[in-house]
Amino acid sequence: MNMNDGVKTAVRTVNLFEAFSRRKGPMTLTQIAEALSAPISSCHGLVRTLSAKGYLYTSERNRAIYPTKRLLEIATTIAAHDPVLETIVPVLEALRDETDETILLGRRQGETILYLDVIEGGQTLRYSAGAGDIKPMHSSAIGKAFLGRLNDTERAALVARLPLDLRTANTITERAALEADLTEGIGRGYFVTRGENVVDVMGLATTADVYGETMGIAVAGPLVRMEAGEAELAARLLSAKATLEALGSGA
Repeated sequence: MNMNDGVKTAVRTVNLFEAFSRRKGPMTLTQIAEALSAPISSCHGLVRTLSAKGYLYTSERNRAIYPTKRLLEIATTIAAHDPVLETIVPVLEALRDETDETILLGRRQGETILYLDVIEGGQTLRYSAGAGDIKPMHSSAIGKAFLGRLNDTERAALVARLPLDLRTANTITERAALEADLTEGIGRGYFVTRGENVVDVMGLATTADVYGETMGIAVAGPLVRMEAGEAELAARLLSAKATLEALGSGA
């Protein structure tokens, strides 16, 4: 197997488990091939390998295939011992309890934002996302916070490279307008999106330096509710930032 084949197999494996997550039920080999847009022969080999490793099982009755709990157990163990999350999550949970809105933890990954954790608010109408979600920098609150950390030259260069794709009718797609918005955020001390990535959702974000890692934290929720409470929400967000940075510095 050459390196390209190895990468293709890795991607196909991830896509397989994501397909099961979307379907929320077993699949036959034919259905797996359709979900992965891959030949049945390739899918058969993948299923056979994952079954031998204990990640999949096949029903004797109808030959339908489904994951075992092995992946869950491994993922749970990994997540439970994440050295960064062990420190950060209690602070984020406290912020969620104070605001009753969804709290997001993310970091920059190249020219995008990767959500590392999502702690959903308790209200019926709330913003929902998932760990592992990838968001654009220009239309996400955490993305803006990371842009705002850069010096003027670095920020201008990155904004010039970013594809300012239209996500909603409110997305800022003009570079000068984005620069102006970021300048406002720098002066304010936190960064805001108003329905720019998801319609009717508002986010407030900042970054925190924790144990040498720069993390983005955001409060997100329905636009109307967030706008009404922006001042208090921002104050609580910045207080959480200070708490995290004090923990990270050993203060």
